[in-house]
Amino acid sequence: MTATPADVPTFDAFMGPIIERLKAHGRSMTNEEMADDVARHMGLSEAVRSVPHGATGQTEVGYRMSWARSYLRSVEALESNGQGVWSLTPKGAAMTEAEIAEVKRLVRQAGAARRAAQRSAQADEARAEVASPIAAEIAEEIAEDTWRAALMARLLALDPSAFERLCQRLLRESGFSKVEVTGKTGDGGIDGTGVLRMNLLSFQVVFQCKRWQGSVGAPTVRDFRGAMVGRADKGLILTTGTFTAEARKEAVRDGAPAIDLVDGEMLCDLLRQHRLGVRVEMVERVTVDAAALAAI
Repeated sequence: MTATPADVPTFDAFMGPIIERLKAHGRSMTNEEMADDVARHMGLSEAVRSVPHGATGQTEVGYRMSWARSYLRSVEALESNGQGVWSLTPKGAAMTEAEIAEVKRLVRQAGAARRAAQRSAQADEARAEVASPIAAEIAEEIAEDTWRAALMARLLALDPSAFERLCQRLLRESGFSKVEVTGKTGDGGIDGTGVLRMNLLSFQVVFQCKRWQGSVGAPTVRDFRGAMVGRADKGLILTTGTFTAEARKEAVRDGAPAIDLVDGEMLCDLLRQHRLGVRVEMVERVTVDAAALAAI
């Protein structure tokens, strides 16, 4: 049965399970580990977990989970290293169910208070308020979703061959050499080949590019593995969509060659990192240091 966004739990419903599963995993988890473990712990079906969040390359579950993490970080229950690893703070570990249930109200109440202060304060004071941790956190999430959606719309509008060339460029920028797009049909889904050198070792890699919306399932991963066996050391699938939980399990199945998966969200991050089709502008922020002035 097809699921819709209405079937996905609200973002605040993920807060308690996120804290609970962090406790069960030594108080730290990666985004990917958390997405799979929390959803499984909550008993979410494969159909619900695969509901896309518009055309952003994220699932609706992943999107709402990111909001849950942001709210929890706003109240200092979680910390992030900025590289996709989340850890539980002592405050978060000590939170009761009642306190977790209050997080949504407290964060929104704080936001409403700041907006009221901004309306009555002078312009410079208002700008300082916008830079407060909670307000900045929410603004960051909104900005992240906006640029991802814009980039994904462009990627989905690309001609298939242009998308393959973009993936080829991305792999080169990521350290691959001899990256070639084969352009062959009936080749088991292999779109190209490359060599990845890591220190003294090098690996033959075959890759597949899937420019589509929706989820890539386990059968696609199995077929790709069958095509790569005997031809390469590693396999890589890049998509503008998402991967089902079963596809991720199949990619690392015991006894079979592992296949690395790059979903739409990770693809956007890599394009931003390497400045391919994405321009990042650093905004200078000026503040007055009253203490330094007084000491002059």
